[in-house]
Order: sequence, then structure tokens, then C-alpha cells
Amino acid sequence: MNRIVVVGASAAGLAAAETLRREGYDGTLTLVGDEPRPPYDRPPLSKQVLSAEWSPERVELRTPADLRALGLDLRLGVAATGLDTADRAVRLADGSRLPYDGLVLATGVRPRRLPGEGAHVLRTLDDALTLRDRLGPGRRLVVVGAGFLGAEAASVARGLGARVTLLEPAPVPLAHAVGEEVGRVLARLHLERGVDLRTGVAVSEVTEGGVRLADGTEVEADEVLVAIGSLPNTEWLADSGLTMSDGVVCDEYCQAAPGVYAAGDVARWHHPLFGVSMRIEHRTNAAEQGMAAARNLLAPEARKPFAPVPYFWSDQYDRKIQAFGWLRGHDEVAVVDGSTAEGRFLAAYRRDDRLTGALAVGMPPKALRQWRQSVAAGREWREAVA
Repeated sequence: MNRIVVVGASAAGLAAAETLRREGYDGTLTLVGDEPRPPYDRPPLSKQVLSAEWSPERVELRTPADLRALGLDLRLGVAATGLDTADRAVRLADGSRLPYDGLVLATGVRPRRLPGEGAHVLRTLDDALTLRDRLGPGRRLVVVGAGFLGAEAASVARGLGARVTLLEPAPVPLAHAVGEEVGRVLARLHLERGVDLRTGVAVSEVTEGGVRLADGTEVEADEVLVAIGSLPNTEWLADSGLTMSDGVVCDEYCQAAPGVYAAGDVARWHHPLFGVSMRIEHRTNAAEQGMAAARNLLAPEARKPFAPVPYFWSDQYDRKIQAFGWLRGHDEVAVVDGSTAEGRFLAAYRRDDRLTGALAVGMPPKALRQWRQSVAAGREWREAVA
């Protein structure tokens, strides 16, 4: 294998490139990124960058010297526009073609948007810096979507003195992911800090002075942030012959086709531990999957299934939320430590007769570690929560 191309220059793509070099690959290694910036970290954008706690430089994942040491053919500021799997070549927006022997797809996701103009989204460093400049004491911010991204931004905006209205179509924020009881606790965090949280409301469009709800009501704002989820960046692969279904469909090894692997937010793969197909938009998974895809591409005879215990975290106000496992599609949630009334607790998640996840709010990290091990071992539910 003399030519490997990695499309996507964020956490997953960089992890793949570094792993290839670390595992001894010394051929041509091309890293393609549609943003002109070198690889940077995204989770701080809605937290430390938006709050101005960090300067923009702090989110860079590697120094220029570190990147040079990888010996990359670095193509930044140019998007991939097509993939020819028969001829094994990637087409770029500047008209060039990149032949490959091996390929890693790590093109990530982009924000969903609403009809109308002028709303912010929060995906890139420029997005975060632009919104940061518009926030401050007394400014009115409407956040559409009370998922983790919207909740983090609302938390930071309140800390900056902005007046925040948080609009969510579901009756309980995040109930689909973490359950209703936990969702109500997270909703309370906002209400106790003066956020105007409105649930069960749908936004139809962004207007010049705010947003319009489905019932015709206008909600005024100086700034609007739309945080209603993401779409995987797969359009450029439409004629590639790869299978798409809310992401690039892969097997348990992260392989999408012969010589083609996918990693990070764009990859949908079969997880052998949970027995389901999943696509995860979490920072830890991006790096781990980038490494796994690179190893399996480089040594297919020794490849291993990618079966991590997923991990994510969120910082909202003075609370850290952390979770291990696969919480979606659960059959039961049980609070096993602490109290939801006090807003500091640990909850376990059951699917069928197995422990599949655990989530902690405002608890020390060590309280969650043993639960990670139990999820990885596929412990029987009654034994785990006894």
C-alpha cells in the first residue's frame, strides 16, 4: 500500500493519519480538509471558546511542527466532491484527483438549518467566534433546540449576562436520549438560572427579528442560534456505490467497501457489544474510531471489531454530565446513587436484561468508572444494580 487518502481533517481524520504513521506506514499520506484551518477540537467551541475563556489558538489539536513531522500531503481549504471506487480515486473541488490504495472517510457532519436568514449555527471555530462577539449583558438570544449543544450554548450565554429563551419541540428535553426523569433534571438547570425554557413548541422559520413558531407566534431576539441536530456529510459520495443510511454504512471493522473505511461522526457501523447499528457524534468516539479504522485498513489480516463503550460529556452551568454506554432505545432507567431532586446523581440504563449505559450528573468521575466496566462486560441488569 503506497497511497492512502484520509478525507476529513478533524479529530477522526487526524487520529487516523497519526495512527497510520505510528503503525509504520511510510507511503504517501494525503489529508484533505474543507476548512482552511489545520485540525482543531470542536467540543470547546460551545463552552470555553464561546465564553471567551479560551483564545482560538487553544483549540488547535497539534502544533505546526507536529503536523510537519507526520510528512503529510496536506490539502486544506478544498472539499472532496466525488469518489470513484472502481478507479480508486477521490475528486476534489479544485479539479484534482487523488488516487489511493487505501481510503479513510471522516467528513463529519454539518448543522441542520431552519428556513429564513440570519441565524447562527455552531460547528466551526468561525461560528463560535461570530456568536461570541454578539453576546453580552442584556442581549436577547433565542436558542432553538435543547439538546446538548443548545443547552451548553444557553448555559454560556446566561453566564455572559444574556437573556436566553430556549425552545424545544419535545415535552422534555433530551428524553429520547437519556429518559424523561433525567431530562427533567437537565431542564431544571436552565429554569433555576433564569432561562425562559419553552417545551412542546416547534419553530417554523427564522425571521428578521427572531423566530416564528408553528402556531404563528413571534419570539423576538437579537440573535438566534439553531441547534437542531446534524446531517452526515455524505452527498459527495452519492455516485460512489457505497451504502448510505444516515451516514456511511460500515461493518463491525469500520469497513465500507474493499480498501475503504469510515470513522467519526459520518460513520454508521455495527457495534457487536450492543448488537445494533449506530452513528455517534462524540469527540472520544471520533478519535478512537479513527485509530481503529487506520489499523484495520493497514493490517486487514489482523483487524479487530470496533466495540468501544461510548463516552460523552457535557458542561452546563456548574454541572458536569458524563455518560458511558448506549443510552438510546433503553427500556428502563434507575437512579442508583444520589438524588435527582438534588440534581446530583448516577442513573443506570437497561435494555432487555442487560446493563447498557450509565449517566452521572454532578458526581465525581470515579463514581462512573466501575459502571463502564460493567457495561463493557455486558452484565445482567439485576446483578448490576443490586
